Amino acid sequence: MSRALRKWLIRAAGSFGALALIFWFLPKEAILEGFSRLTPGLFLGVFLAFLAAHVAAACKWWLLMDRALPFGQALRAHFAGLAANLALPGAAGGDAVRAGLAHVALKDGPKVAAAAVGDRLIDMVGLAGLSLLGLAFLAKGGNPVLAWTMSGVIIGGAILALFIFPAVARGLWGRFPALPAKGLALRLADAFRSLGRRPFLLLFSLLFSAAIQSLLIWLSVRLALPVGVDVPLAAWFFAWPLAKIVSTLPISLGGLGVRESSLAALLVPFGASAPQVVASGLAWQGILYLTGLLGALVLTFSGLRLTGAAKVIED
Repeated sequence: MSRALRKWLIRAAGSFGALALIFWFLPKEAILEGFSRLTPGLFLGVFLAFLAAHVAAACKWWLLMDRALPFGQALRAHFAGLAANLALPGAAGGDAVRAGLAHVALKDGPKVAAAAVGDRLIDMVGLAGLSLLGLAFLAKGGNPVLAWTMSGVIIGGAILALFIFPAVARGLWGRFPALPAKGLALRLADAFRSLGRRPFLLLFSLLFSAAIQSLLIWLSVRLALPVGVDVPLAAWFFAWPLAKIVSTLPISLGGLGVRESSLAALLVPFGASAPQVVASGLAWQGILYLTGLLGALVLTFSGLRLTGAAKVIED
């Protein structure tokens, strides 16, 4: 059995196990009843808005690459990455495919690495900031000063770390060359240094990412309301980003099963019904997979090929 197949089976087992636990502990009838409340028109509208959000996300990644590729080619690579998420874990697998295709086209490893690392870092910082914002509005009677202060602290700390990490990494691995992952650490240091030379682009990308993620949260709320999930919007801003971060861990196929169980666990304390959260979460997962299938069609009919990117992805 190949290493890739073994990893795929482990992640498939993770998704299967998470779904099995969900349907073991929660009433299946309540989950299916929640599905029955969704209309085709609502599902289609959320799906189209979700596609628009990913066009915006592809634009953000393209800007971080200094527009080195034609936007159409960057957009196709982005959707090819979404197709990879059908079989690879979380966002990491899709990021690797997208970066591999960009590298094949550009033959510029540092630029591709800087854009890939920066894009993922910016998204994670944006998600963490939104989650803290939601938590702070839920706590202390919804104190807006506390909310914005907490979010500003984590975002400012991440930006500061971006500027500090290159020097720390080179100093640490230069003094102790026997430390593990030296090559990875130095490549990340170079990528971070490249990003640090463009602070205004980083700030714009962070605000753009937060806007995209906020749109996705709003779409999730729109999908969940007819199912019966009625919790404060601040609770969604707290729980949804955390569930998305958890879903990127390499333990499932595109977060299937993990995202839904995490979101239910986080929203139940705010008055949500777990079966209804799972129903809306599985509907959201359906939109993710439809988008991935669209990405696969883009990959098939656009002439892009993963074979040329395989070595880059493995490296």
